[in-house]
Amino acid sequence: MNETLSLNTKAILLLTAPLIFGRGKGEKPTDLLTPGEYTKLALYLHETGRQPAELLSSDADKLLRDCHHILNHGRLKRLLTRGFLLSQAVERWQSRAIWVVSRSDDGYPQRLKARLKKASPNLLYGCGDRKILNSGGLAVVGSRNVNDSLIEYTQEIGRLAAKARQTVVSGAARGIDRAAMTGALEAGSKVTGVLVNNLEQTVMTREHRNLLLEQRLVLISPYDPNAGFNAGHAMQRNKVIYALADAALVVNTDINKGGTWAGATEQLEKLHLVPVYVRSTGVPSDGLEALKAKGAMPWPNPEDEDDFDAILKSDTPNPPALPIQSHLQFDTL
Repeated sequence: MNETLSLNTKAILLLTAPLIFGRGKGEKPTDLLTPGEYTKLALYLHETGRQPAELLSSDADKLLRDCHHILNHGRLKRLLTRGFLLSQAVERWQSRAIWVVSRSDDGYPQRLKARLKKASPNLLYGCGDRKILNSGGLAVVGSRNVNDSLIEYTQEIGRLAAKARQTVVSGAARGIDRAAMTGALEAGSKVTGVLVNNLEQTVMTREHRNLLLEQRLVLISPYDPNAGFNAGHAMQRNKVIYALADAALVVNTDINKGGTWAGATEQLEKLHLVPVYVRSTGVPSDGLEALKAKGAMPWPNPEDEDDFDAILKSDTPNPPALPIQSHLQFDTL
């Protein structure tokens, strides 16, 4: 991270970020603003013609008192005095080439702002070429524990994306996510990995470092680079994966449980950000059939890069939900 943090981003970090560093060590205040609380504060600042940066000015006391009807003045002031802790965290991030942008920055991915609006993450940490985040592509998601045939199927999807010069977006988790990313990267494509935990540790591994330096991989997270796994964060991360893509393919999922199921059903029933497809070859899956009943479309199985490209350029919406029909026969992988 070579660029200087904007004052807006500094203020948002002080108010909302745990600033974990040094193998998870660091202050973890219990009074950090929640995403909802910060959104209320940001809305008030916007409505009054102000910016978060003004909370760090020499005459910020009056502004803090003006915000008292939204959030406690003393609580805001305590959070904003964590400057030394922030400087330590930023120094550590810079030494690892980790950047951070806030929703107030020009460098924040426009796709997230346009699609998620107020639900877009207040902060985004990352390493790699930020331009990849605005390239769209195919989101590929699925379960962690899968057989070799599904791994090979997913890697082939990644390889075809590379031939079509399309970005693969995934969650970087073991199983389907990594298979899609590996297939795409080995075939020369660009990849976005949206992590829910351990960003710092991940960017420092040898297998990722060269790809990051070559600007073929970007790893991002809405959560502190040293944050551990959190199931709630994993569910929220799903929105980012879908919002960064042009279409999504669910390779496999359990039914009525797990992050893949939750993310796909949220898209089909509520968010409607992109067309959602499900694998249409191989062993049948109750989870995939249930998603089809909710409106997911069978993956068209493109044979070449032109067909693949056409799928991502199509704005065909998911059809209305249908009654569930289990155990429909799939073609063989």
